[in-house]
Amino acid sequence: MRISNEYREANKRLHETNPRYGSSSAKWAPKVLELLRSTQSKTVLDYGCGKGNLRAALPELEIREYDPAVPGKDAEPKPADLVMCTDVLEHIEPDCLNDVLAHIRSLTLGFAFVNIATRPAIKTLPDGRNTHLIIQSEAWWRARIEAFFQVADWSPDRDWAVSALLQPR
Repeated sequence: MRISNEYREANKRLHETNPRYGSSSAKWAPKVLELLRSTQSKTVLDYGCGKGNLRAALPELEIREYDPAVPGKDAEPKPADLVMCTDVLEHIEPDCLNDVLAHIRSLTLGFAFVNIATRPAIKTLPDGRNTHLIIQSEAWWRARIEAFFQVADWSPDRDWAVSALLQPR
């Protein structure tokens, strides 16, 4: 299971009521362009796309979108050369993390790029929980990710996030 129905509904409500929830992906547009060049990727999937701001920031590209909590973006995605997954994994229900990582791996034809927060979020869910359901160190995240991917680049960002370029195992 990649997401429970209860958590999908809670995230739908957040997307509907908070214009800033799921809106940070546009800042990754320069990274997408860099990765397309350096990896010679042609197709891009924004996994956990939220409001779709990455696609909006790069209208010249065909960026596929997937987010199980956003109606119209919740259909099973097609694999892509480059899968972008930014500000997503820390929001996954802990019991679903392995299934989500396996899903991302199955959709990654060449490379995946992830950015994961390692600190609490400012936002909370309707039930009061922090929206970052998994708050763990970058070492913890690396161990989980290496079960599914080979790490091409691992870049901790101070003590609050990590970015990584990955290839499926």
